[in-house]
This record gives sequence, structure tokens and C-alpha cells, in this order.
Amino acid sequence: MLQLFLSEPKWIDHNANDESAKQKKYLLSELESLIQSLMSSSGRSEARLWLCNTLSGISSISPRRQQELFLSLLTSKPTKQHLAAQLLQLIFDKQPQKVGPIIAKKSYMLQDFFRGNPVRILQWFSNFSGSSGLEHGKGAKALSQFSFVNRDLCWEELEWKGKHGQSPAMVATKPQYFLDLDVQRTVENFLEYVPEFWSSREFSDSLKDGEILDIDTKFFVNLFVDQMYKEDLEEIWEVIDEFLTEESFSFLCRHLLIILNEQELQLFLDMISKHLNPRSESIEYGNASQWLEIILSNCTADWTINQLLLLNAVTTQGRQLLHFVRQEGSLDVKEKINKLVFQLCESGSANDLTPIMKECFNRKTIEAIILLGLQSWAIHFRLSEEFRSPESWESLFINNGIRFHKSNKYTLLHDEISEDCGSDLDERSSKRLKSKKKRKQKKKRRRSFDRDESDENELRDFDLSNNRLDLQSKAGDWLLSTDGYSTTWSSRPARTPVKALLLSVVEVGFCQMGRCCLTFHFDFMSKLLNRGKP
Repeated sequence: MLQLFLSEPKWIDHNANDESAKQKKYLLSELESLIQSLMSSSGRSEARLWLCNTLSGISSISPRRQQELFLSLLTSKPTKQHLAAQLLQLIFDKQPQKVGPIIAKKSYMLQDFFRGNPVRILQWFSNFSGSSGLEHGKGAKALSQFSFVNRDLCWEELEWKGKHGQSPAMVATKPQYFLDLDVQRTVENFLEYVPEFWSSREFSDSLKDGEILDIDTKFFVNLFVDQMYKEDLEEIWEVIDEFLTEESFSFLCRHLLIILNEQELQLFLDMISKHLNPRSESIEYGNASQWLEIILSNCTADWTINQLLLLNAVTTQGRQLLHFVRQEGSLDVKEKINKLVFQLCESGSANDLTPIMKECFNRKTIEAIILLGLQSWAIHFRLSEEFRSPESWESLFINNGIRFHKSNKYTLLHDEISEDCGSDLDERSSKRLKSKKKRKQKKKRRRSFDRDESDENELRDFDLSNNRLDLQSKAGDWLLSTDGYSTTWSSRPARTPVKALLLSVVEVGFCQMGRCCLTFHFDFMSKLLNRGKP
């Protein structure tokens, strides 16, 4: 039967279980080697994506600290121009109006943007209005206004499509005549003979809202990267500082970390440990990012990128890693993993993990935590492979000392308790209260069924006996003693806010039902944070 390590280990010095503990550590190390090898050969990029997603959930970094963190990465050596380009792209997409004034101030630089490029010229300058009720587009408006104000200087450079040109007086009375302007030839003339236009107030004003960025974003990204690193343009760095402060840490991680190579990601992880401030008393058992915060802030310089990729995969991405092994692993690798998992879950007792727990208080904490994570994933693997029927789950509960009541009711609220859960409930409740509860339960069940109706894996059977609508679980629903019999737990992948099942692996561990992902119990991690003795 699967060993869940529920009994509390005895923190005493003895050698009785030395051989058993060594065997478990050996098996875990073999499992680590197999997963590392598989991830290195075909799953490296996916493992990095998993880690970046976990990092994006970190919540203890203040806006000012996140600005300092990303700015430090951006200015580190060697130059991170690809990161700057990605960041500028995000700013252009979300806040182009903050970049527009910088372009407007250096409008003369856009001569190279338009020179020799008819497509860009027509996109920006050819949007003249044919009706007096509508305004010219921004580029066309700048061209027309400058031409009128400086007609003595540039009117002869205007090229017309007709047999003869138009006079300023005629165009002033009939602005639609600008529709006859040969825009491409006119702008080319301005590029050659009217340099004053490119520094003019009229042209500068047309650029202030940043709309011109849409014509060719890549050009402006490259332009600004050069201005950042070669010219050290202060205005651009100010916009970047503001953007890094205003945006959420999650958004920045999801859009910036994914483009880093492994050396750059390692640098970011080194930097982030100095900015973290996790509070052990506020840890959420199911929050993978909080566990990663604790590891990064307490295992400084003890870890490598390979270790973090592995630890994150086995503790926070158990289901994805399981799918990856099944899809990408060779037959030989899968057989070896199956054998190791069986041995890890069948043999031993809670005290087999005691030496590993004690190692968490030594310098190489990360290594011991990886072993615990591997044990957790082995449990996840075994549960997903062999525990599919209600009988198998009940056998698992019994053999691990978990008391339970059967439940035939699919509940959504934590304080609802099934009438069929095996407890002796009071039968003398008022009929009016029962009727009210039934109506509320029917509505909730009906809404839940409507949402899940299309999911074939989530189908339920209806029981209409006694004029009641109970949802019978094909896979099994139970109320467990681990949370005081207060919430229905189902062996199906969780689609409702069920509570987690505490599995004490020191009080030793934590297994989220539905994902069956063992992480580490709050009591143990508190001791680890405080560097106390067990």
C-alpha cells in the first residue's frame, strides 16, 4: 500500500534506520538523475517556462523594489539589448503616449525614417480629408499647416497631380484640394530641400501621442535602444523607470523573463533573493510561488539553475511533469521511473525521511528540499497511476490512518456537511429549514451541472429518490478527518474549492487533493526559516 508518511518522525539520534534511510536517498537520487536527464534532453525550455510562471506569482516585492530589480538586470554587463527591446515593445503597446513626447522632441531624427520609404510616407502623410467637416490626419495636418505658415519658403515644393498647381489662397478656401497633392513626391522634396519642416512645431505636435509608433514599431525599438545605451538618453530611462514601477510584478515576469537565456535567468534569481521579504506566518499551502520565495531567500548561493528547474517541476508542476514524462520519455526511462516510484512509495516509514529533514537545517538546504520534492512527486505519480476506483482510495485512507465519511452530495461551500456522510445528524430539524436548504442546494447543483455539462470526464448520475436531486460521484466523494469533515473531497481533478488534505511528513508534508502535489508543511518551513532545531 502507498506510504504517505503521515506519522510524525522521532527526532532522536539513532542508527536503527540508517540502511533504510540510505536506500531511500539512493532511490530519490536515481529518480532525480532520470528526470534531470529527460528535462535536459527535450524539456529544458518547458521547465524554464514553468519556473518563470512560478516566479510571476511572487507577491512580497514592492513596486520600488521590482523597479530596482529589473533596472539592475537591464543595466548589467554584458548589455541586455534584447531585454531592452522587449521592454520597449511593451511600453509602445501599453503606453505609447509616454514615448510620443520623446520622439517629438527629436523629430528631426525621423528624416531617416521616411527617406527612401514611400510606404511609410503614404501611411503618415496621405490622410487628407475631403470634407470640411472632418480633420486631416496627423501627418497630413502637419504638412498642410507648415506649408501655409511657411508658404514663401516651401510652397513651390508641393507637387500636384493635376496639370497645374494650386495657389495658397485657393487651397485655403477649399482644403479638399489637398486631395490632389502628390504626397510622396512632396515629402521627398521636403526631405531634400526643406529641412526646417522636420524640426518644426507642426511636425513635432503630430508625434506627441505616439501614434506614429504603429507604422514600424521595430524601427523605433532599435532607435530607442541605441539612444538608451549609446546616448544614455535620460528621458527614455525615466519612462522605463516609471513603467517598471507601475506595472505588476506578474506582468513583467511573464513578458520579460521568458526571453532570457539561462545565464541571465540565473543572474535574475541571484538578484531577486535580495529583494524578497516572505512572511512565514502568511504562507498559503497551495501557493507555489510562496514556497519558491522561501527557498530563494533562505538558500542564497546554495542552488544552481538546474536545481531550481527540477525543484520547481516536482513541487509546483507535478501534473505537467507527469504528462511530460509520459509523452517524451522513452520506454526504458518510463519503466525505470515506474520501478523507482513503486519502491519509494511501498517501503519505509516516516522516520526514513528524518535524516533528510535534518539536512534541511544544514548549509545545503536546497539539496534536502529537492529530495522531499522528489518524494512528493513519486507519491503524485503513484496516485495518478494506481488509484482510480473508490475502493482503492478508501483502502489508501484506511492504511494511512485517515478517517473518512462517505458523501453522496457534491458540496461547494466549506461549511456544508452531507446528510449521507455517516455522521449521526439531528433528524429533528424543522421542515421549513430543510425545505429552504433543499431549494438552495438544488439551485447550486443545477448551476454547477450546467457549467460542467460539456466535460465528459465530470459527468454525474442523478438520484431522484425522495424528491431530492443528489449528485452521485462515479469516482467517489468523501469527507475526511484531516479538515474536520467540513468539505467534500473528490478523487477527480479538483474543479471546486476543496480544502487540502494535510499529510504530515514532519509534521511532514502537504498534499493538495486533486493535484496530489506534496509541498512542505508550514510548521517545518517556519523552523527552517528560523534556523531552529527540530
